[in-house]
Amino acid sequence: MRPRNRTTRKAGAVTGGLLATSLAAGLLTQTPAAADPAVTDYTLSVDAAGTGPAIDPTMYGVFFEDINNAADGGLYAELVQNRSFEFSPVDNRSYTPLTAWQQTASGGATGSLAVVDDAERLNERNRNHLRVDLAGTGGTAGRFGIVNSGYGAGMALKEGRRYDFSVWARTDNAAGTRLAAELRTSDGTVLTAPLGVTVRGDRWTKYTGTLVPKTTTTAGRLAVTAAGSGTLRLDMVSLFPRDTYKGRANGLRKDLAEKIAALDPGFLRFPGGCLVNTGSHDAYEAPDWERRRSYQWKDTIGPVEQRAVNANFWGYHQSYGLGYYEYFQFAEDIGAMPLPVVPALVNGCGENRATDDPALLKRHVQDTLDLIEFANGPVTSTWGRKRAEMGHPKPFGLTHLAVGNEENLPDAFFARFTEFRKAIAARHPEVKVVSNSGPAPDGATFERLWDLNRQAGVDMVDEHYYNAPQWFLENNDRYDSYDRNGPEVFLGEYASRDNRFANALSEAAFMTGLERNADVVKLASYAPLLADVDKNQWRPDMIWFDNDRSWGSTSYEVQKLFMNNTGDRVVPSRASTTPSVSGPITGAVGLSTWATSAAYDDVEVTAADGTTLLEDDFSAGASRWTPAAGRGTWTVQDGAYVQTDEAAEDTLVTAGDPGWQDYDLKVKATKKSGKEGFLVAFGVRDTGNHYWWNLGGWGNTRSAVEKAVDGGKQTLLDNPATIETGRTYDIRVQVRGRQVTLYLDGQKWGSFTDDKAAEPFRQVVTRDKDDLIVKVVNAQAAAARTSIDLGTSAVAPTARLTTLEGAPDAVNSADAHPVQPRESTLKGIGRTFTHTFPAHSVTFLRIRSR
Repeated sequence: MRPRNRTTRKAGAVTGGLLATSLAAGLLTQTPAAADPAVTDYTLSVDAAGTGPAIDPTMYGVFFEDINNAADGGLYAELVQNRSFEFSPVDNRSYTPLTAWQQTASGGATGSLAVVDDAERLNERNRNHLRVDLAGTGGTAGRFGIVNSGYGAGMALKEGRRYDFSVWARTDNAAGTRLAAELRTSDGTVLTAPLGVTVRGDRWTKYTGTLVPKTTTTAGRLAVTAAGSGTLRLDMVSLFPRDTYKGRANGLRKDLAEKIAALDPGFLRFPGGCLVNTGSHDAYEAPDWERRRSYQWKDTIGPVEQRAVNANFWGYHQSYGLGYYEYFQFAEDIGAMPLPVVPALVNGCGENRATDDPALLKRHVQDTLDLIEFANGPVTSTWGRKRAEMGHPKPFGLTHLAVGNEENLPDAFFARFTEFRKAIAARHPEVKVVSNSGPAPDGATFERLWDLNRQAGVDMVDEHYYNAPQWFLENNDRYDSYDRNGPEVFLGEYASRDNRFANALSEAAFMTGLERNADVVKLASYAPLLADVDKNQWRPDMIWFDNDRSWGSTSYEVQKLFMNNTGDRVVPSRASTTPSVSGPITGAVGLSTWATSAAYDDVEVTAADGTTLLEDDFSAGASRWTPAAGRGTWTVQDGAYVQTDEAAEDTLVTAGDPGWQDYDLKVKATKKSGKEGFLVAFGVRDTGNHYWWNLGGWGNTRSAVEKAVDGGKQTLLDNPATIETGRTYDIRVQVRGRQVTLYLDGQKWGSFTDDKAAEPFRQVVTRDKDDLIVKVVNAQAAAARTSIDLGTSAVAPTARLTTLEGAPDAVNSADAHPVQPRESTLKGIGRTFTHTFPAHSVTFLRIRSR
């Protein structure tokens, strides 16, 4: 269910007899089928004189979260990994304070290394540093120290380029300690002349210099070595390319920043995501120095050596070198509206708990008010002065701010959100406060949050969803029926679950519906934005990179095409549709687990007429069941079928006939141990095409029905839930045609009818100052021969044609870019003309008005 229009549409939604939102409304007729089976005939009519919704210049933006190594080792240009020796098993079980560092010695020099947290530290918030005890042997040629391997394969270094080195150091050697920095390859070959400095005095001092490699490599190393005796202390060992984006110190990796800028985003949402609403909400301070904290903006500003560190939710270390100041600066550099997200003190992303601490809530509310002052306040204000001291006296112009992210406890979230909203409205009524609707596009949490947001008259609600391509093709009309007098929609995170061109095509088809409803959907951003190809936690992603190269996915090409050709206003249009006929849900049954051990018993499948199709109490073994996924350890124990491997995910086993339809599935399931609950599958055709009821999924916080089509999943029902360990649950799934009803312990849990048509031919027309922009998505194997009526003859005879075309399984990579825009000129444009849109394509026609 979605928020339905309970009032009337805004004025101007209907013009010239054409509904701007009528594409999927069933009002249109299909033209006769073409004789060529590889071609389908369509019509497209434009009401050029009509007026649809205005499109805000901020309609499309980008969402940056430090997932997939997107910040350290990614957009943040620092080349040294673990530069302040703060890595810890708290970040990742494999980490130590010397992760990415190795000892090095030459000329017979000896010494010892130790990472220490003592009173000699650089400052309270940068708690670790490296103590180097030099033995003083080896003569003048002997050197002892450390080498850093950078990220991934190493540091990407270019011949003749300048790299800025810096280190904080102190020594107890009264004569001083000779320190040298040089760049090497992974085999030890020296690439630069050594940069030498003499560290003097037993107080922390910053030393700087520049290194210029003689050779290009992608496996570079930074060596910092010392000669002499005594104790040398090092911290914040840094190497930055001089050539950062916009040439900024402490800046951004140029190629990644340029790819983001090329999208021409209207806004930049940051810093998360799950970083915002996971972990402790306490400060980084004595006595605990909590490392698993929600992202708190005050930790991330000021001199980088004084910034806190954090354990990143996605399983690695977060340095905060890329902080709030840099985010604001980047938004300004790319002409995007900044849109920060602050914690609401209700954890999500599988943690699902509310922090009940009035004093802490008051502190976070005040921190948010201080954030607005940091962004917008005059230099005479406390936080405006801090901004100016960092180099930006001019305000950043913050207009939107989001509180919370995907909270799955709606009432607890909204109570706290209200406190933030009241305080911001009282002090800064000019700032629009954004709420959210939880982690899914529907379900009980979604409905409850929308009700709360609507009743309170919230300005804007942030929706998130990741689904299969099928879902996006089926839900083009999602926003057609939203309340035009209710809160506006910010689609803050969405993507089809993979990076094939088929995924990008489905997203493009969906985006035509976003534009058509631009009076409701005010902001939209694909997610995630960046991913390290060698170390990532999530797919899909828009821009991929290694330590040296970066490339846009097929979804990047779609997003760029839409974002660079949005237009100022929707022009009413309509197109014929492709009939879609769906038969009954058909398939076998299955059992599965995800990071959990579970036992199943008394499986029974009966046809609608009562005929027994399958009955298995496992007293005779499990010979009727076939491992479909090939994962997990399934054995019969004590008369039950048990999956015992707690680490295994998606352990599907199946039984029955793929031709089964109209049946009841009954099974008893018991969680034995692990993180989640259990999964019961039906309509199973193969491992990539099935339905399953996921009970206690997402860290045992939700239960949902998911549909897999060609390996991509979409959620059909979704509700908060927890499965108890050791308790046996009676599960029943009733399948009738395309109607499914689910029962848990004899009580109806939910039902759905899976009968939405996946329309492959979608379009929207917009206008800017000069052009009519016809946007057509043809997400099918047949070409679409289309008779187009522009509704006006006042157009130029030629149009600029941009096409994205490729195989549905095509994937862009560092070495191959099969999906990229192809530009050409189309002649013969008039009031009416015919154009054939290629199979599996996105086409934009820019037609000049006369």
